[in-house]
Amino acid sequence: MLSNILSETELSAFKHMTEKARHVLLTCHVSPDGDALGAMLSCLQFLQRKGKKVTAVTPNIFPDFLKWLPCSEEVMIFEKQPEEVKSALSDVDLVMCLDFNDLKRLDIFSETVKGLQAPKIMLDHHPNPSNEFELAISYPEMCATCELLFRLFIQTDSLDNISEQEATCLYTGMMTDTGCFSYNSNRSEIYMSIAALLSKGIDKDKIYRQIYYNYPVGRFQLMGYLLYVKMKAFSKFRTALMTLTYEEQKRFAFKKGDTEGFVNIPLQIKGNKLSIFLRENPENGTIRVSLRSVDDFPCNKMAEEFFNGGGHLNAAGGVLECDMEKAERVVDEALKKYAPLLSNE
Repeated sequence: MLSNILSETELSAFKHMTEKARHVLLTCHVSPDGDALGAMLSCLQFLQRKGKKVTAVTPNIFPDFLKWLPCSEEVMIFEKQPEEVKSALSDVDLVMCLDFNDLKRLDIFSETVKGLQAPKIMLDHHPNPSNEFELAISYPEMCATCELLFRLFIQTDSLDNISEQEATCLYTGMMTDTGCFSYNSNRSEIYMSIAALLSKGIDKDKIYRQIYYNYPVGRFQLMGYLLYVKMKAFSKFRTALMTLTYEEQKRFAFKKGDTEGFVNIPLQIKGNKLSIFLRENPENGTIRVSLRSVDDFPCNKMAEEFFNGGGHLNAAGGVLECDMEKAERVVDEALKKYAPLLSNE
């Protein structure tokens, strides 16, 4: 039996704000992943069945392998249609921010959201939320924002009212944010939640195939190139580094989402503790940083200290405003600083 997680204060505030609202904006962090989009789409359906007008907006495009998710066709993309989005938000009276804890994570959409007079609710599982929200429902112990939402849905409503489509979105978020339950997923409540979602008729095997067996040929050629040509193994630090420039992306006809999960692969190397992936972002000339680790190595602390980012213990990210050469030097500095936690000595 799953226990209630929201406090009476949180539950009362959430119900009051959502019941009072007529038009709700749902949004998630830039470059949405499975948890961000799954959270937004499940929440979209949850609010719609309560009679709310809902507008769902992502800051930029999301990967092709997530476009099969129920109701994804209802999502507006700010970078593609900024004026249409602004017009659609003219009468919004509640903003729900999903899977991020700071409005700057909205990137190009942040100023628009900050300018809205509507109150803001944050629903998230990342540590150290900002104080920009009228209601911050933050549970870092959750494996995904979708797990938090599932627990919230059954506490504010009931399991009976959750549809198969909502359950599909929620399971997708939990599965993808744990690497198919290979990290941050040791709590028994996670599997109790999965059992409940399965009772709604979802096909978890099909969901897995839709996410992980749905890539273009170029992705596999790019994967081989990165592993054989570009990967650097630093045995002293039990770390692997992969880099991808804009020119290399063009060579392999790169699309958003094509490198999803690549950063996890070097963790399969015997003894490796940390994997770092640097990708040049042609949209704004920055370097996108992804970090993954095993055991107790704190990716989030390294991301905060060296890469202008943050995240979870074993999965974090950040951004560097420099070229790839400088980015690799920053990685070198980070490895030397964290050597006592990484080395075999």
